[in-house]
Amino acid sequence: MTEPSEDPGEPAGPPPAAPPAGPTPRRGLTRRRLLKAGLIGVPAVAAISAGGAAWLWATADVDTAGRVRFVNRLAIPPLATGRRDGSGRRVFELRARAGNRRLRPGRPTPTWGFDDGHLGPTLRVDRGETVVVNVRNELAEATTVHWHGMHLPAVMDGGPHQPIRPGATWSPTWRLDQPAATLWYHPHPHGRTGQHVYRGMAGLFIVDDPAAGSPDLPGRYGVDDVPVIVQDKNFGDDNRFDESTPLIGGVGILGDTLLVNGTVAPYHDVTAERTRLRLLNASNARTYGFGLSDGRPFALIGTDGGLLPAPHLTDRVRLSPGERAEIVVTMRPDERVVLRSYPPDLGADFWTSRVTGGDDTMDVLELRAAGGLTPSPALPGTLAEAPGLGSAGGRVDRGFELSGFEINGRAMDMSRIDFGVGRDTTEIWEVTNLDVLPHNFHVHGTRFQVLSVNGAAPPPELGGWKDTIYTPRETPVRIAIRFGGHADPDSPYMFHCHLLFHEDLGMMGQFVVTEPGVLPGRPVMPHDAGHG
Repeated sequence: MTEPSEDPGEPAGPPPAAPPAGPTPRRGLTRRRLLKAGLIGVPAVAAISAGGAAWLWATADVDTAGRVRFVNRLAIPPLATGRRDGSGRRVFELRARAGNRRLRPGRPTPTWGFDDGHLGPTLRVDRGETVVVNVRNELAEATTVHWHGMHLPAVMDGGPHQPIRPGATWSPTWRLDQPAATLWYHPHPHGRTGQHVYRGMAGLFIVDDPAAGSPDLPGRYGVDDVPVIVQDKNFGDDNRFDESTPLIGGVGILGDTLLVNGTVAPYHDVTAERTRLRLLNASNARTYGFGLSDGRPFALIGTDGGLLPAPHLTDRVRLSPGERAEIVVTMRPDERVVLRSYPPDLGADFWTSRVTGGDDTMDVLELRAAGGLTPSPALPGTLAEAPGLGSAGGRVDRGFELSGFEINGRAMDMSRIDFGVGRDTTEIWEVTNLDVLPHNFHVHGTRFQVLSVNGAAPPPELGGWKDTIYTPRETPVRIAIRFGGHADPDSPYMFHCHLLFHEDLGMMGQFVVTEPGVLPGRPVMPHDAGHG
């Protein structure tokens, strides 16, 4: 996010980023690089026999570690708390629109986003409140806004069945009834989600839970409670986002430049002993292995659906697209440390891992401690109640096999409801990735407890509530899900891979929640969800 200038078409944004320090970072494979190497149009076997395999291997990673000059202050998305209407509801206004940002030296980059044309404000509400979000679409094509991680009726979910036509306003309303958590919002149009998100349409949605009591955690928004929205981009010569899909890899776009809250080469001035970073992987395809450049440990305190039962001290946290993590970093005066993405463990073979980002190292954000830091209390030993939906030894109600661009051998069909589940019931699902390619699994409208990974108890970082989970190759992941509150036999929720290239090509299905004894109906086919 950046502050607009007097010309709303070209916000000034942060100062232009300086070129990366040191040698040019190694960059992953792009269509342009393959063209230069003469490999486009050459059969893979021929390229390999001519030594192309060695060249592909040598150029397939990205490494910016220690090579970035952090010269731009981290932009903090505006905090929106809405207004009260006559019924006591909290009302927010969002505009989906195009914009321009000076992300790098040279021409401004055309972007999409909310309100000021790139990313969006952080919406913040308390548990128990009823919200209304008036979303006006000022783009030239239909879009949607999905409330990722939110428990709400399917007709308010903002999936592909709720498109907003250009010039229309959609006004979903629902009562928030879930624990404190870092959620987010983004478009979900059928077949075009990746394009809309890549252009910059994303924002945080923070839920607070005052009734549960507030653990003594850093909580000053933008100061020691900092949103960190991470997206990777490729740029063309004219500074436009390069939206071309790589010819190898099979996961979609993997960028060689990181934006954090829309800022290239960002730093954040740390003023307290402990800083809470709310990490969101808002990238289309890239999985990150977040850690700190000096190897120091940090406390993982929360994941997708809220706080962990207790802080987990670690030096790495893996986030696939759509996942979130809250971490607390402790610093001393005058220190500097870099949040870095180390090569993530994708659980793939060496070649697949290489061409899907598994060997990449990327500097993300520099934390700069002031000479004097405000004291921070020690982290509490207990944060939240542990999930308790089921045990790994229970029966499996449903199995999901991920392969190609299908789930259980079927591609997404907007007119097909795959199954129904009963309201106020709990099911155990087992998800297995049969591919060599990375996948993950996201369920709309609810959250789940991870019961086991490959038959073993989940590690501590998976001990809290989740709504998206990475699924390593041939590693069954068993989850327990509670379906409560909202029943509608004709309005489906989605389940899908959140690598957006896979989702857009059909790796998605849909289910409905019904009253006991009621069979699934027929999905309400997409119609304009807004009004002019």
